[in-house]
Amino acid sequence: MVSVRELRGGLMSNKYCQALVELRNKPAHELKEVGDQWRTPDNIFWGINTLFGPFVLDLFTDGDNAKCAAYYTAEDNALAHDWSERLAELKGAAFGNPPYSRASQHEGQYITGMRYIMKHASAMRDKGGRYVFLIKAATSEVWWPEDADHIAFIRGRIGFELPAWFIPKDEKQVPTGAFFAGAIAVFDKTWKGPAISYIGRDELEACGEAFLAQVRQQAEKLVREMAA
Repeated sequence: MVSVRELRGGLMSNKYCQALVELRNKPAHELKEVGDQWRTPDNIFWGINTLFGPFVLDLFTDGDNAKCAAYYTAEDNALAHDWSERLAELKGAAFGNPPYSRASQHEGQYITGMRYIMKHASAMRDKGGRYVFLIKAATSEVWWPEDADHIAFIRGRIGFELPAWFIPKDEKQVPTGAFFAGAIAVFDKTWKGPAISYIGRDELEACGEAFLAQVRQQAEKLVREMAA
């Protein structure tokens, strides 16, 4: 989810980033502290990529967990950037597993807040490009993207992974079970498909696993060719 980039020149751009750096640097952590930092499982990401990609820009990362070569961190503040211009350069779609923390600002610019993230996505959609978000299936929330061009509801609850920096404080700090019902929101003014669809979590994971298996197969083939 949202992230912290290594400090440049010892400067912290905002309180949100400072809090994340302090959290990462703690000697041990509790699950309740993870907050915005839960990671999208690879098989889920690649499953979504298979259906709605190719993804070339990860909108909310900590750098280390970026799913794409191009990405934004909390210090970059994705909401301060023109995603449409970036996608025009990269030739693909953007993916986001957004932060759900309370809306916060830095120098008048929102850093977090689902309402403002969805608002920015809508504005970028109007400029051009495809923006795909893995979100909670929380249709009663004020931020719910009614103006998304497509919503794919996921049958089966989604589980997320701990960040790489997480050091459990004790044996109780182990996530159990799934997290929440999920949905995939697609902002793309060229979308020609239905407004709503449904996909099973197992099907999504299978798509991702199949893609990853192909990648591993090609990597092994390349290694063999190089060794020959």
